[in-house]
Amino acid sequence: MIDRATVDRINDAAKIVDVVGEFVTLKKAGVNYKGLCPFHDDRNPSFMVSPTKNICHCFVCGKGGTPAKFLMEHEQITYPEALRWLAKKYSIEIVEKELTDEERQEQSERESMFIVNEWAKDWFHDVLKNDPDGVAIGRQYFRSRGIRDDIIEKFQLGYSPQKRDALATAATQKGYKPQYLVKTGLCIENERGMYDRYSGRAIFPWFNVSGKVVAFGGRVLDSRTKGVAQKYVNSPDSDIYHKERELYGIYQAKKAIVKEDRVFMVEGYTDVIAMHQAGVENVVANSGTALSVYQIRMLHRFTNNITLLYDGDEAGIHAAMRGTDMLLAEGMNIKVLLLPDGDDPDSFARKHSTEELKKYITEQQTDFITFKARLTVENTEDPVKRSEAIGSIVKSISVIPDQILRSTYLTDFAHRINMKEQTLIAEMNKYIRADIEEKEKEREREENRKPETTTEVHIPTPPVSTAISKVEQLLVREIVRYGEEVIFDQIETEDGGMISFTVAQYIDYDLSQDGIIFSQPLYNQILAEAVARCGDEGFRAETYFCSHPDIQVSQLATSLVIDRHQLGGRFQFDNDEKDATVLHQKHIERLRQRVLHLVMDYRLDILEGRLKEIQRQLQQVGSNVERMMQLLKEHKETKELRDTLASRLGSDLVV
Repeated sequence: MIDRATVDRINDAAKIVDVVGEFVTLKKAGVNYKGLCPFHDDRNPSFMVSPTKNICHCFVCGKGGTPAKFLMEHEQITYPEALRWLAKKYSIEIVEKELTDEERQEQSERESMFIVNEWAKDWFHDVLKNDPDGVAIGRQYFRSRGIRDDIIEKFQLGYSPQKRDALATAATQKGYKPQYLVKTGLCIENERGMYDRYSGRAIFPWFNVSGKVVAFGGRVLDSRTKGVAQKYVNSPDSDIYHKERELYGIYQAKKAIVKEDRVFMVEGYTDVIAMHQAGVENVVANSGTALSVYQIRMLHRFTNNITLLYDGDEAGIHAAMRGTDMLLAEGMNIKVLLLPDGDDPDSFARKHSTEELKKYITEQQTDFITFKARLTVENTEDPVKRSEAIGSIVKSISVIPDQILRSTYLTDFAHRINMKEQTLIAEMNKYIRADIEEKEKEREREENRKPETTTEVHIPTPPVSTAISKVEQLLVREIVRYGEEVIFDQIETEDGGMISFTVAQYIDYDLSQDGIIFSQPLYNQILAEAVARCGDEGFRAETYFCSHPDIQVSQLATSLVIDRHQLGGRFQFDNDEKDATVLHQKHIERLRQRVLHLVMDYRLDILEGRLKEIQRQLQQVGSNVERMMQLLKEHKETKELRDTLASRLGSDLVV
């Protein structure tokens, strides 16, 4: 147990920007920072970090909090584990007491698996350095690959003895339970007993993005030649490891990825290690499998730019083509570099100096569309194959979410193949429409699969709205039209500070006080993006949303602003500067009062809806007296809130 004084010292030392920055690339936004939310599929930065308040918050999914709370959410760990993580980062000593057998039993399954993996990593590493077979076989293998001792330490490489139960015996002697040795995949159990999965192999630990050991890769070595690799064996999926969600080398590479604003993707463990040894550290591997959306989103939190770095044979070309549409759809900018035939990143890096390697990469990498065109369209004279190749490239371009980048690629491609751009645009629009239709069908299928349920809310405060209301739409209209306009300027807070609110910020702040969100995901997206971008210089909500890359957002925004333009704009004034100022002040005052009334109207709608729901439940409660009393109490409290709010709406609002 950690004492209170140490907890306070840890919380005082923890800086939210430092902690979140370990997992998310942050950019300055006024006095705050912003980045892509690590808790949901975020394409426009909605995750805000406040160094003055030492908290973070996502304006879309709502997750965040203090440094410890962020770690608990992100790493799925307990509060004590989060405190230990922070203590380690800030070099604060925690004296841990020895756990009793009963306390060990109480450890969560995930924590126990992490503990076992951490011990196994140290054990493999120690065998490599100190065991006679580890030195003679394992260390010799790494030296034969030219891997230096400092790189062995950096990646905590190891060796598993050839004895079939060496690790199992050592672990059980240390008190680790066999069930966790099997669950982590370190050991295999069958009718003949339990034996080591990695015996006689060089060991490559997998660290997740926060540095925890989640899995291992083992390279089989031939004992007769002591260094000839035959095959790899990897950890199976478990409660703490899913291969499609992890990338080898991400923990060692993440800081370099942020610094260079680019990540290199290679295929294997030794490719990553060789690149690091050559001085290129922003590199990860997906170990020969197709990239998953989880892996792409993890990388996207650190950079938008990725270079696929493979050998130039047929397998390398196939690897470069695999999963690229998914990368483009997630907003990644792709470059491709195929190494000279006969070389992979491992061998190429060992042959060249750091300067030569970096220069070659810079000069030879090419954007994905050019790469694909050279391989397909420009590599055939057959009209049918050429047509298919053009269609494939246009389809790849169609998934790019950024409209400007999409248009640029299409223009360049049209010039490259000497074809009318309009023809390619028409083809691209077919793919875009087909994709929208498919997503809509998938959404309908999901809706049809959902069972009908009734959610009961037993709190007197306003619950989340479950129906579209006219007031809700009017609030979103104000956000789209005037989201960036300041309606409360330099208001004094309880602690003596000063704060200002734009339209979007005030609506978000007011509703969030009671956990209220809009009933439509699209509305919540618009509010979150408006709040996140209010600090951007020159931001105009109307311009931003009407030209939004998401077609649904732009269509909605256009429909919400069109009537205002028909009426002649925000406000009009003549050439007299004084008149302009007065008119602007009147506009802001009217806007403020309108937003205040709409927010209160929306709350009133929610309370009215809740009262109807309580009355419906009262009719169905039957003879359950206890439940009836709960509902009557809630009805009374909700009605009092409704009446108070209605009374306020009946009088003038004074700010």
